[in-house]
Order: sequence, then C-alpha cells, then structure tokens
Amino acid sequence: MNLVSDWFKKTFSDTQVVLLILVLFVTVLIATIFAQMLAPAIAATVIAFLLDGPISWLKRRGARPAIAFTAVYLGFLMVSLIAILAVIPPLVQQIGQFIQDTPAMIGSVKRALLLLQANFPDIISRDQVNSWFAILGAEVANLGPKLLQYSVTGVTGAISYIVYMVLVPVMVFFFLKDKDLILNWIGSFLPKDKSLVDQVWSEVTERAGDYARGKVYEILIVGAVSFLTYQFLDLRYATLLAVATGLSVVIPYFGAAVVTFPVALVAYFQWGMGGETLGAILSYLIIQALDGNLLAPLLFSEVVHLHPNAIIIAILVFGGIWGLWGVFFAIPLATVANAIIRAWRQRSADNQQATTP
Repeated sequence: MNLVSDWFKKTFSDTQVVLLILVLFVTVLIATIFAQMLAPAIAATVIAFLLDGPISWLKRRGARPAIAFTAVYLGFLMVSLIAILAVIPPLVQQIGQFIQDTPAMIGSVKRALLLLQANFPDIISRDQVNSWFAILGAEVANLGPKLLQYSVTGVTGAISYIVYMVLVPVMVFFFLKDKDLILNWIGSFLPKDKSLVDQVWSEVTERAGDYARGKVYEILIVGAVSFLTYQFLDLRYATLLAVATGLSVVIPYFGAAVVTFPVALVAYFQWGMGGETLGAILSYLIIQALDGNLLAPLLFSEVVHLHPNAIIIAILVFGGIWGLWGVFFAIPLATVANAIIRAWRQRSADNQQATTP
C-alpha cells in the first residue's frame, strides 16, 4: 500500500504531469459530452487539421502564405463539390438498388450452397443451410421498417445536411485563416510553463497529423482506382463498391477481408461462377495488395510503427467511444497515447535524476 501511495505522491507532485492529465481529461470530457452538439465544429476542426499539412508543404517550397492557403482551400471546395455532385447521388441510388437486390443475391448463394451440400453431404447438412438463411432472411426483412423510418425523417436529415454543407466550409475557412490566433487564445487558459503539454502537442501535430492526412490520401487513391477498375470490368454497383473499398483501408487487417464478401457476392450474382467473377475478385485482391505493399509504405514511411495488438485495441476502444471518427483516428490516437506515456516516463526519469545526489 505504501508503494502505491509513494508512486501517487511522486507522480502527481509534478505540476507538468497534473497539467497534462487535466488537459486530456477536459478534452475527452468535451468530446464525449458535446460531440453530437458540436458535430459541425468538430468536423471543421478535423478537416482544417488535415488541410494544414498541404498548406505547410506549399509554404516550405516557397509559396506565399496567402497563395498556399487559397490554393488548398479552393482544392478542398472543388473536391467537396465533386463528391456532392458526382459521387453522392449514384452512391445513394446504388445503396437502394443493392438493398432491393439483396434477397435475390442471398437466394443465389443459398442455391449454390444447397448444390454443394448435395454433392458433398458430409461437409454441411441441408438443415444447417436452411437455418443460416432463415436467420439471414429475417435480418434482411428488418431493413424495411428501418428504411421507412429513415424516409420519414428524411426531411429533417436533409435540412441538417444542408446546414452542415454551409457551416463546415465556412468554419474550415476561419480555422485555417486564424489558426495561430485560435491556438494562442486556447493557450491563454494554460500556464506559461507547459513544457510537457507542448511536447505531446508537437508529436500529435507531427506524427498523428501526418498519419491522418496520409490516410485520407490513401482512401481517395484506393477508391478512385477501384472505381475505374470496377467500371472497366462493368461490375454492378461500381460507385458503392469503390467507396467500400476505399473505406476498407481505415480499419487495418479487417477492412480488406470484410469488403471481399460484397465484391464477390455482386460478381457472383451478376456473372455466376465463371471467369468474370474470378477476374473481379482477383482485381480487388490486387488493389489491396498494391495498397498494402506499395501505397501505404510510401504514405506512412515516417509514422511510428505500432504493434498489431495495440492497433486492434485502439480501434476497439476509440471506435466504441467516438464511433466512425474514433475508428478513423484510432491509430493517430494510439500514437498520441504512446507519446503521452513516453513523455511521462521521460519526465519521471528526469525528475528522479534531478533529485538523486
């Protein structure tokens, strides 16, 4: 008991450690309690944080700050406009069509499994196949009431999206334009001596920021290449599957495996068991292999490597707390946690060395 008491006194007698813990606590508390209320502000902050990297890159290469800011912000508006006009409408349409075709797809897979069962009765029984698809059919049937609920609240949702489409770009503009002013205002609430907080913040903006920006570029590149590939193969739901393939890189180890199923399902439903289906699945696997072995190492060569178990735990923890944003930023947040632990240990070691005669 004395050991715990001594550690507690030694750790929390350092004002820098207490300040760091307090800042982390307040940040997590605000993000957890007010996340839904401040969703446009949080989204604008995240986007501004991502766009700050290209602006800094242009500045380092001699561009004037005003030109760098204008070029990056106009690029952001252009990409957003393309997404709104060219991606979202066919995506929404293909989602609805995919849901309508899901029972027929499930039926085709069921017939294939029943044929497999007839040829190899020792592997799987007919009752097992019927039981599996009865449960799956019940889940699909539940989509109807959910879609009706979404259609009833569609007007409210549409109004919210319109508000976000106006608010977020405006807030991004001012976050980028007045970044130093905002950071100085936040820093005015903290003591002048905040070396530990500054150390952690520096690593957050460098390591975690580079990772988050690289992940956005990775999603866009993989999604675009997938869309062109699926269009070339004349695969149905090309936009929907391309978006799913792009987003699959968000969750390491699991995303690629999960998206394999819808790609294979759509290809089998469209062409049956033939060369076209095999070509679609092989193309998807090649895209994932090129991403994992070529694109990702190029984008994340400077990022601190984390143990696979640490990545999985980070995805589970932060995804459970903040949903999709938590999943997306799981690895940056894990890097932040690693930076905090390392800074804490270094601070403790320095204090112990200073007190040792």
